[in-house]
Amino acid sequence: MRKKLRKLTVENVIFTTLNTTFLLVLAAIMVYPMLNQLAVSFNDALDTVRGGIYLWPRIFSLRNYTVVLNMSSIYAAFVNSVVKMVVTVVTNLVCTSMLAYALSRNEYIWRKPITLVFVLTMYFNAGMIPNYMLMRNLGLLGTFTVYWLPQMISTFNVIVIRTYMKSIPESLIESAKMDGAGEFRVLTQIVLPLCIPTLATIALFVAVGSWNAWFDTFLYNSNKPSLTTLPYELQNLLASAMTAGRNQQGASQAAAAATGASNTTTPASLRAAFTMVTSIPILVVYPFLQRYFVSGLTIGGVKE
Repeated sequence: MRKKLRKLTVENVIFTTLNTTFLLVLAAIMVYPMLNQLAVSFNDALDTVRGGIYLWPRIFSLRNYTVVLNMSSIYAAFVNSVVKMVVTVVTNLVCTSMLAYALSRNEYIWRKPITLVFVLTMYFNAGMIPNYMLMRNLGLLGTFTVYWLPQMISTFNVIVIRTYMKSIPESLIESAKMDGAGEFRVLTQIVLPLCIPTLATIALFVAVGSWNAWFDTFLYNSNKPSLTTLPYELQNLLASAMTAGRNQQGASQAAAAATGASNTTTPASLRAAFTMVTSIPILVVYPFLQRYFVSGLTIGGVKE
């Protein structure tokens, strides 16, 4: 008995050691690019051209952030991105949860055909041109509504929420109806409070997707500077950095060798600073929802 217990203990120690080592290495691989961009953003631009910046700035400078924060479009882009994310999350949760509740009710005879229609949209898409024509015919081009209206319903989110709702004991809902509660009251006062982990997970998915989206701005509102967003401005900066970086690299290296640190900025340094500014808001939101992440994905997956 002692030998068996000792063997199991040794196996557990080996597994825990290998598993911890693997996860630490994986975490280092995932975190390093962010730390590297942070170091580059705080390093002198001309010194960065020389290379060799890894986890710590060689010549500390705030010039990159000064230039980024003085950009005329960044504050409007930040406000638009925040409002877009909040509106998209709220409308998506409201509409998706209402649809999921309807499809989770056994007495709704059309739940299977409607679910099939929604699932088909996950596999078949009309494409970019038909979507653009649809937005144009609806009069949504050049408006803020185009950011959140097409995102009100997500089939994947409907399936996740519906799966959890179906795991709620039917006796709980029936007892509420016997007390005179209608469907809307059952949804808002009984079902949704029990779905908080799942709703928080969905909110995180939607928030990250909305915050990182830039193509919708490019496709529908590129001619509206007042409706620009941070990801779109970052994409423009990345595109200009690829072009300007090739043209200025040789001159920047010569200037850096001759003068050392200066107030000059380079596309790579601006890109790093803009990336950090764009990433901070979503990094602030994530820790508050992270504790719901695992339970929100696994809850309702086990049927009793």
